[in-house]
Amino acid sequence: MSKLYLVPTPIGNLEDITFRAITVLKDVDFILAEDTRNSGKLLKHFDINTQMHSHHMHNEHKSVKGVVQRIQNGETCALISDAGTPAISDPGFLLTRSCIENNIKVECLPGATAFVPALVNSGFPNDRFVFEGFLPIKKGRQTRLLKLVEETRTMIFYESPHKLVKTLGHFSEYFGEDRTVSVSRELTKLFEETKRGTISEVLSYYTNKPPKGEIVIVVAGKK
Repeated sequence: MSKLYLVPTPIGNLEDITFRAITVLKDVDFILAEDTRNSGKLLKHFDINTQMHSHHMHNEHKSVKGVVQRIQNGETCALISDAGTPAISDPGFLLTRSCIENNIKVECLPGATAFVPALVNSGFPNDRFVFEGFLPIKKGRQTRLLKLVEETRTMIFYESPHKLVKTLGHFSEYFGEDRTVSVSRELTKLFEETKRGTISEVLSYYTNKPPKGEIVIVVAGKK
């Protein structure tokens, strides 16, 4: 039966992939990958020989129509990102929406995503939280932060290592230097690290020790 599968892939440790994900990736007619070179290593590791095509933020608007047509013609497709769950700060939303609009069945497998372990590991309340993903780089950043000043739920952000110190500086400015924060990087990898403390303390730490790897920032809500 023709279908789109959204398949989470490990965020670091390859052992975090599920048996079901491997089965789906082997059984579908073709795989869409954010970076075929990166995903090629994953497929080779698990001896998956399914045909793979590139599907990323720069070509997804053009490729969606063709993918939908292939599925409508009876093929099954699996969408994967470089790491984690597709469409969570990664390509996937446009294709998913288009498939739904064309009455194509979409099935998302459970699996790895970076913000969940970072949230749970922070020690902050997680019964209610807000996922913000990446903040706007320039235009719109101040507006977004101003809207979050009064947020009482735990807040989660993604950030690149070379922008972490700058972003923590903005958090100190808008949320106050004494607001508590938890920064997790390289989750599930060899040099995994979580640094907790006030924004001022964590900012000082990473100012003196420039970070590497993928980063999740968890900020306590306003009391």
